[in-house]
Amino acid sequence: MRIAYVCKRRYMSKDVVLDRYARVYEIPAKLAAHGHQVEAWCLSYRKEAQEGTWTHEAAPGSLVWHSEMMSPAYPWRLLRALRAFKPDIIFAGTDIPHVALGAWLKRKLRVPLIVDLYDNFEGFGQAKIPGFVSLLRRSTRQADLVLTTSEPLRELIVEEYRVKGEVIAMPSTIDRAVFHPRDRAACREALGLPQDALLVGTAGGLNREKGIEALYAAWAILEQRMPNVHLVLAGPHGFPPPTGPRVHSLGPLPHERVAQVFGALDVGAICILDTEFGRYCFPQKAYEMLACDLPVVVGDVGAMHHLFAQTPEFLYRAGDAADLADKLEAQLRNAQRANVPIKDWDQVIAEIEPAMRRLVSG
Repeated sequence: MRIAYVCKRRYMSKDVVLDRYARVYEIPAKLAAHGHQVEAWCLSYRKEAQEGTWTHEAAPGSLVWHSEMMSPAYPWRLLRALRAFKPDIIFAGTDIPHVALGAWLKRKLRVPLIVDLYDNFEGFGQAKIPGFVSLLRRSTRQADLVLTTSEPLRELIVEEYRVKGEVIAMPSTIDRAVFHPRDRAACREALGLPQDALLVGTAGGLNREKGIEALYAAWAILEQRMPNVHLVLAGPHGFPPPTGPRVHSLGPLPHERVAQVFGALDVGAICILDTEFGRYCFPQKAYEMLACDLPVVVGDVGAMHHLFAQTPEFLYRAGDAADLADKLEAQLRNAQRANVPIKDWDQVIAEIEPAMRRLVSG
């Protein structure tokens, strides 16, 4: 198949093209690796260090990335480029404007449209712009296939969006070449963390809206109970972290270094709030931590409630710092690991290919 992939350039504070980061990169890359001809057009909302075209190795298929800055003429330039490319199918997502752009391109080119909802976009800041939620729902309804990051989000799309096409839950997964069990002592040495302490922590966007405040409050309880416990935080600080000699703030780290953080910890915390965002997201760090064989404690919300249904002792009441502190202490004193199967990206893409082929052949 000839697949046109339309997305934004920055995803989870990473450069999709240069960092080759996570879901937004893995989907087109793995489709190409399965033998398809993929061209991706990504839009920059801010000036990037590099714009232009890149060809990435993806045999037996092909993968070409195009990137440019946002401008009023961008949709029309993209339309001309896609008319020259002659795609069999359009893949669009990453935010509300790109879902709407995908629906517009579908109408202009008369080819099937796949919309990828890697989160509930109604929980994004863009949704506060008047008319954007209606635009999202109207555009998503035009899709022939919708992918969602979680089963709760799939149910929302089916029940409230009234999409006529097929809707498939496709949680983001991980790169097992990066996320795998590691030597704890070596990870701690590489990150400058103490070898003889118990380490609890997390990595990612350390933002209040994602529930990090509960971890900070739980730390205030835990540090009094367990003098040998240290807190490790990796990621950009959207909410000021605790301070003190037993708090290690590592700042934003490359993907490989995040895996080292999970290798260094004794227990990982996955913070989620019971909000529009939290109920429908699928925190990628859950799979990342589990793939690193890390014991976890996770907010009992949405997809995580289902993922850890067989191990409810790992779940804490979302936003409840005292309950989080209790669950972290229990794991630190008697670590238990969840037995959760994790598919790789090749398996995930292979599962959606039949639906894509039906759209093209139909």
